[in-house]
Amino acid sequence: MESYLNSKPGRALFSLGLLMAIIALGSYAMLNFEKQQYVSNMPATITVNGKGEVTAKPDVGKFSFSVTAEGETAAVAQEASGTKINAIMAYLREQGIEEKDIKTEYYNMNPRWRYEERPCAYGMYCPPGEQIEDGFEVSQTISVKIRATDKAPTIITGVGELGATNISGLEFTVDDTEVLKEEARTKAIADAKEKADALAKELGVKVVRLVSYYENMPYYGAQPYYAKEMDMAMAEGNFGGAELPMGENETVVEVGVTYEVR
Repeated sequence: MESYLNSKPGRALFSLGLLMAIIALGSYAMLNFEKQQYVSNMPATITVNGKGEVTAKPDVGKFSFSVTAEGETAAVAQEASGTKINAIMAYLREQGIEEKDIKTEYYNMNPRWRYEERPCAYGMYCPPGEQIEDGFEVSQTISVKIRATDKAPTIITGVGELGATNISGLEFTVDDTEVLKEEARTKAIADAKEKADALAKELGVKVVRLVSYYENMPYYGAQPYYAKEMDMAMAEGNFGGAELPMGENETVVEVGVTYEVR
């Protein structure tokens, strides 16, 4: 081995290996230096959360209802449904409901079927029965927005008396929630800034600039009145005069803000 290292090829191989080791050590040192320099150049930051809440009294009531009609033919079923719908629409207009606040959410017409048994042959073989078309059914669902909220009980009772079914939960809400969201967002950001300033003071640093911002999806709490409750009241005949307290609805916005500090 020693004689080989003393030979010309051995010395050349040894020199090459030594050079490669030096290059590798140099690269490792440079990599760690750049990593350390990158870490040292990263700014110090603090992250805080802010929350804003806004309450407002509801200014509209929303509910929906369905009308179902049957007939021997599609035309007869549609006419029966249209007669009920037209009567309800006329009533809603009389109550001051505008066209823009009445919307068809669902309309469907399907054939009805009945299952007819076939007689057994000689008491031994009973052929399978078959479905036979037995008229048509039309179903339509309409949503209504009531701006005169004090009239909501009377209007819902009137709609039910005109043949509406499946009257859904009445919900008192604020028509334009964007204004509330903006106000809640402003409060949330102010809350975050206040927390950031307090934290920076405790840490002995100063807030320099905004680094990042995110906002959770705002949520809005409305006051629902469920269909079951309304159906029971209507069945007792006293829903039209019942008092429906609206309370206040709450809009909440939550934000997260990261600041650079020095």
